[in-house]
Amino acid sequence: MRRPRGELGPRAPRPTEGATCAGPGEPWSPSPSSMLRVLLSAQASSARLSGLLLLPPVQPYCLGPNKWGDRPPGGAPHAGPVQGLQRLLEQARSPGELLRWLGQNPTKVRAHHYPVALRRLGQLLGSQPRPPPVEQATLQDLSQLIIRNCPSFDIHTIHVCLHLAVLLGFPSDGPLVCALEQEQRFRLPPKPPPPLQPVLRGGLRLEAALSCPRFQRHPQHHLVRSLAEARPEELTPHVMVLLAQHLARHRLREPQLLEAIAHFLVAQEAQLNSKVVQKLVLPFGRLNYLPLEQQFMPCLERILAREAGVAPLATVNILMSLCQLRCLPFRALHFVFSPGFISHISGTPHAPIVRRYLSLLDTAVELELPGYRGPRLPRRQQVPIFPQPLITDRARCKYSHKDIVAEGLRQLLGEERYRQDLTVPPGYCTDFLLCVSSSGAVLPVRTQDPFLPYPPRSCPFTTRDPAQRVVLMLRERWHFCRDGRVLLGSRALRERHLGLMGYQLLPLPFEELESQRGLPQLKSYLRQKLQALGLRWGPEGG
Repeated sequence: MRRPRGELGPRAPRPTEGATCAGPGEPWSPSPSSMLRVLLSAQASSARLSGLLLLPPVQPYCLGPNKWGDRPPGGAPHAGPVQGLQRLLEQARSPGELLRWLGQNPTKVRAHHYPVALRRLGQLLGSQPRPPPVEQATLQDLSQLIIRNCPSFDIHTIHVCLHLAVLLGFPSDGPLVCALEQEQRFRLPPKPPPPLQPVLRGGLRLEAALSCPRFQRHPQHHLVRSLAEARPEELTPHVMVLLAQHLARHRLREPQLLEAIAHFLVAQEAQLNSKVVQKLVLPFGRLNYLPLEQQFMPCLERILAREAGVAPLATVNILMSLCQLRCLPFRALHFVFSPGFISHISGTPHAPIVRRYLSLLDTAVELELPGYRGPRLPRRQQVPIFPQPLITDRARCKYSHKDIVAEGLRQLLGEERYRQDLTVPPGYCTDFLLCVSSSGAVLPVRTQDPFLPYPPRSCPFTTRDPAQRVVLMLRERWHFCRDGRVLLGSRALRERHLGLMGYQLLPLPFEELESQRGLPQLKSYLRQKLQALGLRWGPEGG
């Protein structure tokens, strides 16, 4: 005997017309036309059904895990029939056909099929000028199927079914809505008791402000108000660390907030260890901000003297922030460059990062502290400082102007007259480097040593190469503090050190780069920049 087209399993006996849909613990016997009046009434159902029709189709396997054991398409042998049943439900031409597909294929039905059936029911009742007739038994049997299986639904499926049932006009006190609401209550976690102090003040309010999504738009106003309302005892180290980390992460150079952190550090000096201090000092170096608090540096020097041997990594982190501010204390440098400290950190897990930071500190001593006469980092311990572009540049490479500037230089000078992303001793990565003769001619890089000697004062002046090295420095938007006027500490440090080593810097600010419309304008801009330095190239440049 041939099976009817589209049937997925053996035909189940049709429910009797007089069957009733009993909810959990109570009977349900409305009049045969009561449900239809709710569904098809001109005032009540039009808005509900139009809202139902605007809902996107329910996708399979998008409703989360459940007790039916759903798996992604292709991940189980029954994925094909399960998807096929969904297509049949979505294409059903009557409510009776919907119920038939669900009732005749019990092994193929999954939790997400019931929202599909409810949505299709709403489409059938609201999308046609003359809706198909709906038998009361059909609605009762559909409700009974959902009630019987809803204990197996996940919370998302229950929520969707409940929403669709309300849109369809099922009674709020009926068995279907009551069963779904009961399952929803079972799945939701209990609400925590209300706090004893409903109004957040001081430090608690500051913590809440830091975690608020709306804080991104006007961060400083929220924080200034929270700090103004906080009592001194409410500003705990945890709260101030949160504030410092947020300012550093979002490049917010807010003097009032930074001065508040500096004042807190000075006032709580005795209670703070170096692991907390390194987090409080971080935004000052990153944001290139030296506080006005007069005791800021003396306080840090005392903390370093007290804690240097306890937490080596925290000690070096503090010195890195001070290096960006050009405020390195000689006593702390004596300690971190001592043979005992270097030997102590050599066998620790953080030895590579500490060695890199010590190499940068040694470079700062070489270039910026001519009066320092203490120990230095041995040559065998020195490593390249930043052997590759910084993490922020790599993360934002698709927003960078580097590629278009490189193409402009290639068309303007030729590939042989510049080097891109070249790391020069002691380990600074340059954006673009040119070798220029004493007469201003841009020379082919392959004929010149692109590196200037380091350290610069170790070479006699008579042996210096007469050729100049010009470094084009991209100043992208994220190289600045949020106000767009002050370079971040790490960027300012790199430019400062390259200049002290003898490289001639040509900054390319993001405002000027963003104003160029297309490659022709950019080439004209670069030509003007290079010619302003007296550079020549091409046939006349040699």
